[in-house]
Amino acid sequence: MPSRADRLQPVVDLATEKAEDATRALAVQQRALADAEHQLTELRRYRNEYAEMPNGIGVSALLNRQQFLQKIDMAIVQQLGEVQRRERALERARQDWTDARGRAKALDSVTTKYREQERKTQDRREQEQADERSQHRRQPRPSTPTDLNE
Repeated sequence: MPSRADRLQPVVDLATEKAEDATRALAVQQRALADAEHQLTELRRYRNEYAEMPNGIGVSALLNRQQFLQKIDMAIVQQLGEVQRRERALERARQDWTDARGRAKALDSVTTKYREQERKTQDRREQEQADERSQHRRQPRPSTPTDLNE
């Protein structure tokens, strides 16, 4: 008959697998946030470079420049929203990872406790058996009537 720890092992394995999945999902979200932040940085850098370029001569060039800067500003606002969305997703992934890791550790701890209890029980049983065998060896043999006559 399988022990409690053995019966619990598939649950521990599943919890460990979920914790590993959560770790991978956390890494994906961290990379996605880093990419979004990098893109935001690049948009800001591009806007600053474009804004520092010398002005065109005509009114039409000035209007085109302002319109283009507005488009870049809109892209920056959109990218800021994306960064915030990625930050929230990362926080959810971090919480999922923390929860999954906690469950896996708790189950592993319970399994370890069960195995330790089972080991102590087995050790106690073996000691009792050894004591019993030792006791049987020490008991004197019953005297036979011929031994008494000698």
